[in-house]
Amino acid sequence: MSVAGSFRLTRDDFLLEVELELPARGVTALFGRSGSGKTTLLRCLAGLERSEGWLSVSGCRWQDREHFLPVHRRPLGYVFQEASLFPHLRVRDNLRFGYRRVPADQRRIDFDETVRLLGVETLLERYPQSLSGGQRQRVAIARALLASPRLLLMDEPMASLDAASKAEILPYLEHLYTHLEIPVVYVSHALEEVARLADHMVLMEAGRVLATGPLHELLIRSDLPLSHADNAAAVLEARVAGHDAEQQLVMLECDGGQLRVSCPPAQAGKRLRLSVKASDVVISLAPPQDSSVLNCLPARVSEIADDPHPGHVLVQLTVGSQALIARIPREASRRMALHSGMSVYAQLRGTALA
Repeated sequence: MSVAGSFRLTRDDFLLEVELELPARGVTALFGRSGSGKTTLLRCLAGLERSEGWLSVSGCRWQDREHFLPVHRRPLGYVFQEASLFPHLRVRDNLRFGYRRVPADQRRIDFDETVRLLGVETLLERYPQSLSGGQRQRVAIARALLASPRLLLMDEPMASLDAASKAEILPYLEHLYTHLEIPVVYVSHALEEVARLADHMVLMEAGRVLATGPLHELLIRSDLPLSHADNAAAVLEARVAGHDAEQQLVMLECDGGQLRVSCPPAQAGKRLRLSVKASDVVISLAPPQDSSVLNCLPARVSEIADDPHPGHVLVQLTVGSQALIARIPREASRRMALHSGMSVYAQLRGTALA
């Protein structure tokens, strides 16, 4: 683990009490409802809040009982909800502000590569006030990275953006995160964002960690609130196998079977992530015939649990080495005599690129 620590912070009637162990690379989402302590925990990691406890990043102690490294001495990048760029400086000079503060022999991130990865090459001579919201955030992220941080913290960087700006910035973030060799901690309350970007999740509630682990596992756990939500969904990893131009479908291969999805053509071999809502999974005892459902995967029932939606149950399904969750009527489960270990078919009424 690259990031590990323990934090305790009391503020008025709120108590944050958290222990963390995060992966050395990839995106960890801090997720939970408003007031659960996500941003407070992020500020503790940054040193913006002086909490009790300890923090180690890449083997270096940033705080413990004996010392507390102030925020300006912690090698981290912090991206706020608002871009907070210097309005009197062009984009190029905003980016070079942090880049110049790092000695040349300690720079781990290249200027030109960062500019390319975040697609800001054409913005370098412009001032922040002439940029769209999505463009400003891309510049803010690039500026944070060019400080060569050992840890990148992002506090709901898309919360203030409209739908069009979010759609603009998300592909850049996806592409960027596959190239980063540092851990990223990403705060969000938007499950769709998290499903698209994160690898690992820390689920928070009332200042404490409710659960932590790989994203795909936490999304479908019946003992956690994520699977009980109206928009509960699982994620499937798949690889592009080809493109049917006539039907405008991308052919995908995943561990467990083949899928066809309506989306723009993608390069063969490219890995994609699919989001499958629990309400869009239909369970059958035999492969469908003469059905409008395009995708059907052989599956095995691994768990049947109560669902807070009246008259329904949650069925966890194993598909190859991956998992789905289905929300189906309790009567349908009884009629099919579903039980753990049973072989079934999962018909996917809706599959979308996460």
